[in-house]
Amino acid sequence: MVAPVVAAACGHGSQTPTPEPTAPLPTAGIAAQQVGITPLTLIVAEDSLHWQALLGERRAALAKSDSVIGALLTTRAPEVTWLLPDELRRAARRAPGIAPDPDQMGTAILLRGGGREEIVPDPLRHELRTLAALVGAGGGRFVLVPAGLVFRRTGGPADGRTGGAAQGRTGGVGAQHAAPLPHGLAIAELTVVMVDVRTGRVGFRTVARGEGNDPWTALTGAVKSLTPGLP
Repeated sequence: MVAPVVAAACGHGSQTPTPEPTAPLPTAGIAAQQVGITPLTLIVAEDSLHWQALLGERRAALAKSDSVIGALLTTRAPEVTWLLPDELRRAARRAPGIAPDPDQMGTAILLRGGGREEIVPDPLRHELRTLAALVGAGGGRFVLVPAGLVFRRTGGPADGRTGGAAQGRTGGVGAQHAAPLPHGLAIAELTVVMVDVRTGRVGFRTVARGEGNDPWTALTGAVKSLTPGLP
């Protein structure tokens, strides 16, 4: 079984609650099983990062993110038979009119949790079950959903040097005049959800975080945090 992990806010009224630590993937519970990885459909970055050129066209950025996630999981958690987004796409093309388009599913709805007894709503629940049944040799019970990737500006030495402008980076006039990052340092927040397609229940949820001076270094760090103890 995949152990339930549900993030909970712990700020107790604080404006900047401490983020929950990233929970490692429960690979022991899904070892030797086929687990599909759905394509990422949501990727956004704070304007103050000025990463429009680095991220480029949306579809290309999503494809590169899928590649980073898939490559790292297959390398760092080989005990699981990961079915990558391209495999899900091929399965969908073999069943037109039956299978959903993996790139058009509303997986971003899972970006925010629905509580301890979280159930995936329809039609996404039905789509995930259909796709899992079609892909691979007989499908699998679990699907890993990267629900969204958010890049945020981190605090750093520049914040102290720029005074109020840096402090106001999340809104108002300060956000418009925020100084460039020292080395462009930012944090990637990748929300990852494991769904039991038989029941529609979310059995695992975490936000993986990683820092970097470009989107792909930050994302790499985030995915690596899902399998701690490895270089």
